[in-house]
Amino acid sequence: MKIMIILAHPNEKSFNHAIAITALKSLEKNDKKVFFHDLYKENFNPIIPYNEIVKNGYIDEKILVYCNELIEASGLIFIHPNWWGQPPAILKGWIDRVFRQGISYQFKENDSGEGVPIGLLKNKKAVIFNTSDTPDQREKEFFNDPLDKIWKKCIFEFNGITDYYRKTFNIIITSTPEMRQKWLEEVEEIINDFFL
Repeated sequence: MKIMIILAHPNEKSFNHAIAITALKSLEKNDKKVFFHDLYKENFNPIIPYNEIVKNGYIDEKILVYCNELIEASGLIFIHPNWWGQPPAILKGWIDRVFRQGISYQFKENDSGEGVPIGLLKNKKAVIFNTSDTPDQREKEFFNDPLDKIWKKCIFEFNGITDYYRKTFNIIITSTPEMRQKWLEEVEEIINDFFL
């Protein structure tokens, strides 16, 4: 089993990075091949040029590497903070450029413009780890948890992924080292349950 980890947080000392390292070590300890990408460290360009949008358009060589890894991976792990109810722009741009027609979805051959997708990632599992400074109750009752809708409907189900799990760790800003250690143990348990 090959797993792709996508990390989207600019601070190398962040809890997001600690989650990523925990996930990576857990997978490697169990002899899983991992495609690991820290989008900020890689200086990923999230701006999609027009020639990449069109069907069968040009694909930059760096983007093609991500696309090939996405196809090859059996599992996906996304790690990012909740910023304004959304992933950071760098991750949104990564999805724009990598979750492409012909790679992660396609339309029916005679599609007349209704744009009902056929997901090409049906056999993949996915886990999302989020961090937040908003309490769960407020996130769900006041904001209606927009990240849940983004990942579930707009990304995963659109591209054929139905086996996924999302975990949010909060409140990060007031968390203690003991809480964070317990959360990292939970990350390892989730990785083991979901991918091993």
